[in-house]
Amino acid sequence: MKEELKRISAEALSEIAGASSEAELEAARVKYSGKKGQLTAILRGMGALEPEARREVGELANAVRGELEAAIADKAATLKRAALEARLASEKLDVTLPGREKACGRLHPLHTVENRIREIFIGMGFTVVEGPEIESAYNNFDALNAPADHPSRDFQDTFYIDETTLLRTQTSPVQIRAMTGKTPPIRVISPGRVYRSDDVDATHSPMFHQVEGLVVDKGITMADLKGTLDLFARSLFGEETRTRFRPHNFPFTEPSAEVDVSCFVCGGKGCRLCKGEGWIEILGAGMVHPNVLASCGIDPEVYSGFAFGMGIERVAMRRYNINDMRLFFENDVRFLSQF
Repeated sequence: MKEELKRISAEALSEIAGASSEAELEAARVKYSGKKGQLTAILRGMGALEPEARREVGELANAVRGELEAAIADKAATLKRAALEARLASEKLDVTLPGREKACGRLHPLHTVENRIREIFIGMGFTVVEGPEIESAYNNFDALNAPADHPSRDFQDTFYIDETTLLRTQTSPVQIRAMTGKTPPIRVISPGRVYRSDDVDATHSPMFHQVEGLVVDKGITMADLKGTLDLFARSLFGEETRTRFRPHNFPFTEPSAEVDVSCFVCGGKGCRLCKGEGWIEILGAGMVHPNVLASCGIDPEVYSGFAFGMGIERVAMRRYNINDMRLFFENDVRFLSQF
């Protein structure tokens, strides 16, 4: 039995030393020191020996077991250290290399302008309302006092889904929805996408964005409209901005006006942006036509109101001095990263 223990010791130490992985080391441990291992089998058979022989074999067996346990522990530490060194070598970082900048996203310039417009009117007590982009011809035209022969109702100017359903040409139908069945006071703005059958060029697109506003209450006058738009223009373009109203014609407002702001580049002196005029047109406005109020169930003898609307692209182009609307929709990062 002593010779068997010496053989087990020599073989086990050789296998432990030759193990190249933790799995091989564990296999050697189980083979010799496990519950069914060779060394364990000898220890279990010592009961059949004479007392004197059992003492000698026991001392040798304990010595062999101690050697194996120490060898296994040393080898395990060596393997772990080698694995760590290999991992560090493969995952090392060169801290002398320059860092890699992560590009951060940002808001599209149209969203930036729209959000600023929202902030200004919310600060004046307006509520933001939205509506569907697929509208009825009634809400888009009839309720807004646009007669059947109005040019905007031609199939060549509007995207019709069928004879009574279309892609809205303006966000004014949202105003109709805001007034219908409701009792004034009403103070809302309606931002959103609109669609018109326009050819794509530097100043036109079949899809663009609008913000329209509506106020209906007792005693509303043109002075309220002018004061509101004056405050809006100063808030958006600067405190020195002035507004100018020019007579115009819209079917849903009477009287109506085109609204200009003093050029925010030259201050009204005349420059390339304003084409030497000193003024830049940004929106249309007017007093809500009595027929529009009546079509929504509001008595025009009791209530009056004003409405206005502007293209967000036009405001953004003026604000950022952009000369081609197509740049907003081409997704060119070189352009968008400037804002």
